[in-house]
Amino acid sequence: MSVLAAIAVLAVLIFVHELGHFIAARSQGIHVNRFSLGFGPVLLKYQGSETEYAVRAFPLGGFVGFPDDDPDSKIEPNDPNLLRNRPVLDRAIVISAGVISNLIFAYFLLVSQVGFVGIPQATQPGVLIQELAPQVSNVAAAAGIKPGDAILAADGTEFGTSLQEIEKLRDVIKNHPGKEIELKIKRGDQNINLTVIPEAKPGGGSIGVGLSPNGKVERRPATSILQAFSVGATQFQNIIVQTFQGFGKLITNFGDTAGQVAGPVKIVKIGASIAQNDTGSLFFFAALISINLAFINILPLPALDGGQLAFLLIEGVRGKPLPSRVQEGVMQTGLVLLLGLGLFLIVKETTQLEWVQKLFQ
Repeated sequence: MSVLAAIAVLAVLIFVHELGHFIAARSQGIHVNRFSLGFGPVLLKYQGSETEYAVRAFPLGGFVGFPDDDPDSKIEPNDPNLLRNRPVLDRAIVISAGVISNLIFAYFLLVSQVGFVGIPQATQPGVLIQELAPQVSNVAAAAGIKPGDAILAADGTEFGTSLQEIEKLRDVIKNHPGKEIELKIKRGDQNINLTVIPEAKPGGGSIGVGLSPNGKVERRPATSILQAFSVGATQFQNIIVQTFQGFGKLITNFGDTAGQVAGPVKIVKIGASIAQNDTGSLFFFAALISINLAFINILPLPALDGGQLAFLLIEGVRGKPLPSRVQEGVMQTGLVLLLGLGLFLIVKETTQLEWVQKLFQ
């Protein structure tokens, strides 16, 4: 059931994305002849007055079809409500609506988790030192820090019970390479003050410790709807920033980060693990994937929404679209590359599954 839950999450996110395109088109009176969730053979379909709605066999995908290039369409080629005959702005709204829908949906998923499931918080303030790295010249050990210590404050920044306190402490350490940091530490029943000097490394300062929340992690529901929207907005902002930084590292440091790229099999595996261990976290998982889906689709790559927006930008600058053969060539090449990457990730991640590896032992 946990795998089915993860697949259902991905299917819902894809549905939301395609629904954004559909609503943006129909609200402007643009003809839409197909709305499909999934790829492959049709399982269920319904023919509306103009649009065919279908559910297909493979749920990890979907599309909105337009009659512009349908040879069987009875709509006149010069009909002003065909997508290709609309102004650049109208088409840009339709193309970008999927990304916008994923971002809006992610925000409300986070608000729902905060409001109904609760905010994960530690039972005690501070950040716990879980372990010290096994190094002879460990700077934390040299400063007198021990496993089990709880850091209550660093460089004047106090830490409460939020799970975000770990990232705050890491930021303080990273921003002080080779500089002293005053720490307020709780060790048992004692409060002590220590000074540590982070070691300068390429990614910033480091003191060689493992960090974790202080005490047990419990969910505490929001006390009001305003708090739910506020905390949801903070979490949304954090995910956006971290996702942006992740894509930035993929570009600037491709060799070290390319191996972290996840395909659909790995995403389903992660989602299944979350569904099995903590169903409430599926909201956060879905929001995280929804935001990443938006980021990926807005990239200016052929066959993605960002690639189509790039064509529209060129058309707006030139005053006319690129020749059809150029656009088709670029889109077909991009589609082949994306399908190849997707197939590679699926095969790679499937062979890494435990039950598959056992078959070859």
